[in-house]
Amino acid sequence: MSRPAATADQIRATVLAMLTEAGDAAPPTAARFRRVVSVRKLRARLGGGDPATLSRTLNAIEAEVVRAGLAEVAIPDLPPEIAESMRALWQAAVTVQLDEVVRLKREAQAAAEAAQGARAEAELRVELLRQELTETRQALAVRDTALAEARAAQAVAIARAEEQAARRGELEAALAAAQERATTGEHTHAEAVATIQARYEALSRQLLQETAHQRDAVQAERAQLAAQLKFAERRLAALEQDRARLDAELASERAARQSAAGEASALKAVTASQRAQLDELLRAALAAVPPPTKARAPKSTGKPAGKRAAQP
Repeated sequence: MSRPAATADQIRATVLAMLTEAGDAAPPTAARFRRVVSVRKLRARLGGGDPATLSRTLNAIEAEVVRAGLAEVAIPDLPPEIAESMRALWQAAVTVQLDEVVRLKREAQAAAEAAQGARAEAELRVELLRQELTETRQALAVRDTALAEARAAQAVAIARAEEQAARRGELEAALAAAQERATTGEHTHAEAVATIQARYEALSRQLLQETAHQRDAVQAERAQLAAQLKFAERRLAALEQDRARLDAELASERAARQSAAGEASALKAVTASQRAQLDELLRAALAAVPPPTKARAPKSTGKPAGKRAAQP
């Protein structure tokens, strides 16, 4: 931040303070005034300011302090003692004024320090306000973005709602048609159910009649089967008796067969022993017979061969 421009009173007080701090008891002359106070020194003392403004104000103060007769007072037709007394009085007045200027300077410095503190605090507050303003702007930007997105979403939702409203109208029409078809179907179903119920009752009566006939037939068949079962039981008892008789005959036949088999085995053994004895006798007889002599070949007599072969 730029430093605020000093007022004429602040410049006047600063110039008088600089003259007092110079420590010269004699009233300032123009040369001494320019040596003690200059635009550069005044600007450095004030901490800044426009050089042209400071120069104009400094010229005015110089004219007031020097040219108005505060430094070079010409008192004609006065005795030197009175002039000296008036000079001393003027110096005392200047000293009092300079003390007042120093006090005013201190107050001004205190006020300046307070102002500096207030300014620093104000600068901090301004900085905080700037940060808050930046954050607020960012929040506003975020809110604007969210608002734009919400508006876009709202537009999409409105379009979708309109589409759903149109779809709902179509569905309501389809529902009305479906309800009408359902009502017609219910009437048709009720008629079909009534027809089926009547047919079912007729079939039920027919089924009951057929069941009664079948029950009578089953009972008659059961009685017949009971009679056949009794006949079969008697027949089975007779067959059991025949089987017992046949088993007994078979057992006796098996015993006789086993006996015949034993006798046949004994006969086979006897026959085998007799055959063995016969074979031994034949071998002994053959061993006892001499071998036959070799006969001459008979002469041909013109007889048939069959007859020759018949002779020994």
